Formats: sequence, C-alpha cells, structure tokens
Amino acid sequence: MPELPFARAKWSVAALFCFLGFQYGTWISRLPALKSRLDLGAGEVGLLLMACGAGAAASFPLVAVLMRRLGSRRLSLASAGCLIAVLAALSAVPDYPLALLAVCADGVAVGCLNVAMNAQGAALERTYDRTAMSQLHAVFSAGLLAAALLASAVTALTGSVPAHFTVAGALLLLLLGGARPGLPAHQEPDSAAPDEPKRRVRRALTSGTTLLMGCAMAFGTITEGAMNDWSTLYLEDVVEASASVAPLGIAVVSVTMLLARVCADRWRTRWGDGRVVRTGSAVAAAGLALALLVGGVVPTLLGFACVGLGAAAVTPCVYVAAAGRGSDALALVAAMGTTGLLGGPALIGFVAGAASLTLGMATVAVSALIVTVTACWIPWRARAAVLAET
Repeated sequence: MPELPFARAKWSVAALFCFLGFQYGTWISRLPALKSRLDLGAGEVGLLLMACGAGAAASFPLVAVLMRRLGSRRLSLASAGCLIAVLAALSAVPDYPLALLAVCADGVAVGCLNVAMNAQGAALERTYDRTAMSQLHAVFSAGLLAAALLASAVTALTGSVPAHFTVAGALLLLLLGGARPGLPAHQEPDSAAPDEPKRRVRRALTSGTTLLMGCAMAFGTITEGAMNDWSTLYLEDVVEASASVAPLGIAVVSVTMLLARVCADRWRTRWGDGRVVRTGSAVAAAGLALALLVGGVVPTLLGFACVGLGAAAVTPCVYVAAAGRGSDALALVAAMGTTGLLGGPALIGFVAGAASLTLGMATVAVSALIVTVTACWIPWRARAAVLAET
C-alpha cells in the first residue's frame, strides 16, 4: 500500500511540473533585458534559444544513464537544483559565450528534469491506480503563467535582472522543498550486470513500439509548437485579422489546452488513453483543416480551439505509455518530442517559404493526423471504465 495519501503525492509531483514551467518562464520573460545587457542581435538571440533546445535534445544519453543510476526521484531533485544555479548564472553572465554555455546547460538540465518528472508522474499513476498526468502538465502551464506575472510585477518595480532572478530562485527553492518529502521513490539505482544497460539502450532504440511512441510524441509536439509560433502570423497575414485580434490565436490555443488538460484525466479514466489520443488528435486535424478551407477570423479561431482541445492529452498519455517500457524508452521518446518541438516551427517556415503559409499550417493538420494513425498501433495501458474521484 502507498505510504502517502494520493493528494499529497500528487501535489509533490505537481510541484516539479510547476517548477519547470516557472523556471523556464522566468528567464525567457527577461530575454529582452539579457539581449540589451549583452548587446545581442536577432541572430544571436535565435542562437541562444537554439542552444537551449539543442542541450535538451542532446541530453538523451546522459538522462538514460542518470535515470538508471539515480532513479527519477533523485534525478528530479538534482536537475532542479542545477536549474536554480543556471538561473543565478544567467543573471550575472558578463558576455555572450558564457550566456550560450549557461543556456546550453539549462537545456541539458531541462531534459533531465523533463524525463524524471514524467517518470514520477507515471509512477504516481501506477502506484495509486489513478489518472493524474494531464493535470500535472496543466500545472506546468500554470507555472509559465505565474512566471510571466512575476516578471511583470518585478519589472514594474525594478529593471534589475539579478533582483528578479533572486526572488524567482527563492520561490523555486520553496517549491522544491515542498515537493521533496512526497515524491514517489519508485526506481532505485540500477544494479544490473555491466553490459545490461547497453543492451537495454539498444532495445529502446530498436523497439518498434518505442519508435511508434516517439513518432506520436514528435508529431504531437510539432502540432503544439507550430501553433504557438505561427498562429499570430497566420491570422495577420492570411486571414487579415487586425493587430489586436491576431494575438488571440495563441490565447485560444493556450486556454483551451489548459482547460482540456485539467479535464483530460477524467476522460482517460472513462475511455482509456488510446481513445483519448486518437479522438483528440483527429479533432485537432479535422478542426484545423476545416478552418483553413473556410477562412475568416471566427472559423480560424474555432479551428485553433480544436487544436488546443484535441492535442492537450497527447503528450501526457504518450509519456505514461513510454514510462511503462522503462527509463531508456522514456528518455528516447522525450528526446524525440524535444526534436519535434524544435523542428516543427522551422518545418512550417520552410513550407511557407516554398509554397504558402496556408500550406504550412496544413502541415500541422497532417501532423495531428499522423498522431491519430500512430496511436492505433501503440499498446496503451488498459484502464477501468469508471470515473475516479480526483
């Protein structure tokens, strides 16, 4: 029997998700100040962001080793501590090369915490036989929002980045302290034969099921990332929405995704992860495709809402499925998801440059459709068809 009540363990794991969202939102919200202090151009800022993503994508081999040696609980705490240190470093870096190094280290730590906290969420569901992962991902979004609000409040009082990051670091320490006692200790350090970890990594890399999960994760994150990066431009340039209406594209996607993630664990309990992923990604593909065909501001915003609603539960469900196949599979699937998140917006830009932005957005609908097809072949964990109290 679990030692802690479900609610206590759930909020401990949720604190990790909030931590990651808050840490990322904190430094990204002060990117203009960092740009000004280091006297960076647009290209240098783009390279800075790419360094963060590259560090996260390249962290797969390290994460696989650390998950086996430390377990997800200790890796979560260690990587979270590193992220606080990176935040302190970013507040004081004197030049651009050191900023690149700090942001790359941030990406590696994010990759570690991302895998470890999702392993914690999957362990929470297995231990208590309750769904929670979608709500945990909703808490990540709440952490991003809280970071933005804090940045706005602190900037109104002082333009000092060190002062802002000191306050944020203190709040992150409080989150980490609150999370630590209730984290599930589901995975102990690996005591297998010396050559067994290498065999398991090879199995993770060559397993057809793991690759299917990675494909679903990659195209699911392409759908999410592309909508965040291109929805405003599509509304302004193609639909010819006003400057005040165009930003509503991101708002509609974000709000519907957050609300859907709050409710998605009940859907998962009632209908199962497989049906939720297949139905949701199909809704996203069909809704966006119809919006592109019909045109107009209102149909486009409704189509964007379908994407937020349908794509919300894809990544949480795939993380749970991947965690059930071991830490190596989870690390690989997470790395493929990061690759999709990084490569998706660039792919849309390439298609838009070669043809049109409408065709580029149609690529997003195709990505959601690929998730639907892929999800038909993934062996999802069976769940009782009852609505659990959460």
